[in-house]
Amino acid sequence: MAASRSGAAKTNDPLVILGKFRILIRAAQRHSAAIQKKCGVSGAQLWILQELRDAPGLRVGELAARMAIHQTTTSNLLDSLEKSGYVLKSRDESDQRVVNLSLTPSGVKVLRKAPQPARGLLPEALAKVSAADRAKLNAGLQALLDVVEDADKDAGGKPLSFNL
Repeated sequence: MAASRSGAAKTNDPLVILGKFRILIRAAQRHSAAIQKKCGVSGAQLWILQELRDAPGLRVGELAARMAIHQTTTSNLLDSLEKSGYVLKSRDESDQRVVNLSLTPSGVKVLRKAPQPARGLLPEALAKVSAADRAKLNAGLQALLDVVEDADKDAGGKPLSFNL
C-alpha cells in the first residue's frame, strides 16, 4: 500500500511537474535551434512557410489566426521573410487593400530542408494528444495560471522567445 501512495505523491509533486515543463520547453528549444541552424529562419518563421505552402494566398490575418499569434507579430515575421526572399506579398487585384501571401522558390527550398515538424514541436505534439487529454491539460494549465499573480495575458498571442 505504501508504494501506491508513494507513486501518487510523485505524480502530484510540484517539482516532478516542474521537471516535465522543463523537459517540454527544452525539447522545443532544441527543435527551434535545429531549425535556425539548418535553415537560417526561426521556428515561427518556418511555421509561416509551412502554412503558406499548405494554403497559398493566405492573408496576414488568416495566417495569424492559424498560428494563434497577434497580427502585428505575424506582420513582423513576414517582413523578415520577405526581405530574405522567402515570401512574396502581392496586392489583390479586386481589392488593393488586401495583401495575399505566397512562397517563393527560395522559401520552398527552406521548407524542404527543414527539420520536422515544421509547425513546431509543441503544436504538433498537442495535435496528437487526444481531445479528452487536451481538455484536462487545458483545465490544469488554467488552474495554474489562475494562481500566477503577474501572468501576462497577452503572452498567449506571441511565439515563445526562442522561436522568434
